[in-house]
Amino acid sequence: MAKQDGVFNGMRRVDLAYAKVASSEVARDMNRDVVLELIRARQPVSRADLARLSGLQRSTVSEIVEDLVREEWVREGLVAKRPRGRRPTMLGLNEDLVILVADVHPRQAIVAVVDLNGHFLSRDVVTIVADPQRAMDNIARSMLRMREKHPGKSFEGIGISLPGRVDPDTQRLIFAPNLKWSNFDIRGVLEKSTRLNVEMDNAANAWLLSEMWFGKMDGVRNAVLVTISEGVGTGIIANGQPVSGMHGMAGEFGHLVLDPSGPQCACGSRGCWETFASSNAALRFFAARKKGHATIGIAELHALAEEGDKHAIAALMEQANHIGRGLRLVTAALSPEVIFIAGDITVVWHLVGPAIEAAMKSSLLSGPAPRLVPSEEGGLARLRGASALVLQRHSGNRRSRDVPAGGRTSKDTKKAAK
Repeated sequence: MAKQDGVFNGMRRVDLAYAKVASSEVARDMNRDVVLELIRARQPVSRADLARLSGLQRSTVSEIVEDLVREEWVREGLVAKRPRGRRPTMLGLNEDLVILVADVHPRQAIVAVVDLNGHFLSRDVVTIVADPQRAMDNIARSMLRMREKHPGKSFEGIGISLPGRVDPDTQRLIFAPNLKWSNFDIRGVLEKSTRLNVEMDNAANAWLLSEMWFGKMDGVRNAVLVTISEGVGTGIIANGQPVSGMHGMAGEFGHLVLDPSGPQCACGSRGCWETFASSNAALRFFAARKKGHATIGIAELHALAEEGDKHAIAALMEQANHIGRGLRLVTAALSPEVIFIAGDITVVWHLVGPAIEAAMKSSLLSGPAPRLVPSEEGGLARLRGASALVLQRHSGNRRSRDVPAGGRTSKDTKKAAK
């Protein structure tokens, strides 16, 4: 667990642009986040150890823990054996409190149930159709079936990972060139169907949040995560804080133009980084080399490359070079310590990783290159990131959280299940 300048990684920090003199409530929320994160990272852990690790007073820690236990985030467990003195009661996250999640792609969505420790209890594949209402109905039906399979669990909410940008204020999908659902009320439809609160974000942001909550972010304050799939997405951490920008549009490096005379992009421009670096681009490079070959998918292209097909390998090397060129822009703009690479390309990282790194390093402005780290979990990280959206946004305000019209809290859901 890293602590820098008195702030724990992944924890909420005070935004000085909106800070108020009466900040005791903000301080309480920050302390609560610190305690909850310490319990997650160190469980089973005692109250005394939480006070020592956090630097908070024991009375403050006890008050926060009592709130977390009452609200079902934390559960008291075994009594620790000590050679002398009082035996402390150990604390851990409540594994009966779970979250429904969906990772949405243009053609399919993965739906799952995840507990507070990031463990998967159920998973399902849902077909995504062009009509957003029908697609959301399919996802909602899958989620309702999963709730029926886990009658003893308490459902805190729903997290959605999307291939586009979500306005953090309106929670509307406002930019999704590969999905084309802009302005459709995804949140409203799912909340009406499931009667649970819904949190949404861009897939790259969700993936990076997963790295923060469950992965490799301890000690890292400046990082970028780049997803390579049917498109190219980017999530950003700067000075230890997620960066969303105005209307959540920060980080759209995939739609920076590399070549104005390049292929048409789904966003309407020509020659965007996405048109050269995505999985669709790799398939286009392969088709140009092997004319007359039947249309294949990205998994088949990777398999051909593994078998030594020279055209498949050349197509992936061309994609790798373009990925590296785009990472030079990311490095120049943000100067991250680490760049995580996620998505389809990581399956063949042993083939393309060195080429991507070489292209990125070819014209750095100054200083050492950022570490380039492939994400190892594939789509699981996007699902865990979707659950982390709910954890991050609900953990500090569960008592005052509004429930949709006609809806129920997770406690009500648990009672009804019984």
